[in-house]
Amino acid sequence: MEKSGTQGKDSGAQGNSTGAQGNPERPHTGRRRNEATHQAILDAAVKLLAKSAGAPITIDSIARAAGVGKQTVYRWWPSKGAVLLDALLDRSQQEVPTPDTGTLREDLRAVIAGTFLGAQRSPTAPALRTLAREAARDEHLAELMREFVSRRRAAVREILERGRDRGELAADADPDLMVDQIFGVFWYRFLLGHAPLDRQTADRLTDSILGRG
Repeated sequence: MEKSGTQGKDSGAQGNSTGAQGNPERPHTGRRRNEATHQAILDAAVKLLAKSAGAPITIDSIARAAGVGKQTVYRWWPSKGAVLLDALLDRSQQEVPTPDTGTLREDLRAVIAGTFLGAQRSPTAPALRTLAREAARDEHLAELMREFVSRRRAAVREILERGRDRGELAADADPDLMVDQIFGVFWYRFLLGHAPLDRQTADRLTDSILGRG
């Protein structure tokens, strides 16, 4: 009897395997569902940050906003800071290109213009303003902002170093100072709003950094 039961289980397993082979769409559907859930959590986190006005953001609130269980969030992230960081980086990757056109000027102009324009869209703009404001009194958000800015700086620095390797930038050029100039203009104008962050500004800043202004 035990042998028969084992055979039944084996037969059932084989049947499931055959069924899976006969319907190859199932795993793809599952992956799509997981990707959609993952993206929904990231989108919810950015929107919460944009609307928080200083109110605490928790894993529970992110899960509720995304329409998922708390454990679903913990499946991918260990903390709310990790979720928010990934959410901001994901939003940046969607809105700011990481080009490799073959010329430093075009790559730099594209990433500066993308940074300027993408940061002014909703919900990115209010999320970044909330992050900058609350980082002054919340050490966790301050660390999140440092990490986010560090990642964005690294992306721009990579473009500059690639241009230097191609001989488009002097060997003694200081990429870190150039990155400071780019993000200095961005944050100053973004937070104070005294002057535009548009494509024309991105073009002029690019030429100024590369010594063509």
